[in-house]
Amino acid sequence: MTSEHEQEYDESLQALLEAVWGEGYLSPGGPDEVAKVVEGVDLKAKTILDIGCGTGGIDIFLAEKFEPAKIVGIDVDEGLVNRCKTAATGKSLNDVLEFRAIEPGSLPFDSESFDIVFSKDSIIHIEDKHAIFADIYRVLKPGGVFCASDWLRNNDEPMSDELSYYVEMEDLGFGMASPQRYDEAMRAAGFVDVTITNRNEWYRALAKQEHKSLSGELYDGLCKRIGKDFLDHEVEVWRAMTVVLDSDELRPSHIRAFKV
Repeated sequence: MTSEHEQEYDESLQALLEAVWGEGYLSPGGPDEVAKVVEGVDLKAKTILDIGCGTGGIDIFLAEKFEPAKIVGIDVDEGLVNRCKTAATGKSLNDVLEFRAIEPGSLPFDSESFDIVFSKDSIIHIEDKHAIFADIYRVLKPGGVFCASDWLRNNDEPMSDELSYYVEMEDLGFGMASPQRYDEAMRAAGFVDVTITNRNEWYRALAKQEHKSLSGELYDGLCKRIGKDFLDHEVEVWRAMTVVLDSDELRPSHIRAFKV
């Protein structure tokens, strides 16, 4: 698994994202959206790999709600992984939750190790979609499921000025690709019954509310916590994001695929 972050998910960015999306969440929608990502998948007593575990809120929710046997969360950011471990200890979930900081590259697991591979808005940081989906397929057991959400773009043509500006402002090492490229990479890996569901309409409306909150009710408190310059930059990131959501160039999506 490769990742090429430019800006890091440092304490300031974590504080801002959690102020908008909820404690333990570095992507939108909270537990309701996570539940939609895994809807219809039986997680009980299953072994799950979470690619890009963030600060651990998602894995805590999955563990408490669905009773898996084991969730292994991985991330390239050791600071995030340490937060996950602390959170798991606080919830007395160390018997279910395991977190590892890994190096960019191949997934460090034996073939056919997991029943389910999950990811919430992290595959965007991996440029080579064919390589990551081949690796995900490898670590899944026969009959396994890949269920994820991610940030896709509407096509693989050169980016519009608006999308280029948004990606530059985010500065998080995005390796963006279209639904067609995701589908092709997953099928090339061996996956069947691939589905990609565009969630743009849902998030387009929500992102405008989030931008309004960042500019309004959340502004003064976050200013004191993370500084005006950083906050103003992130407010502009959100504004730029609403533009490419409105044009459907940015497509938050749910992804599901199966290994036979």
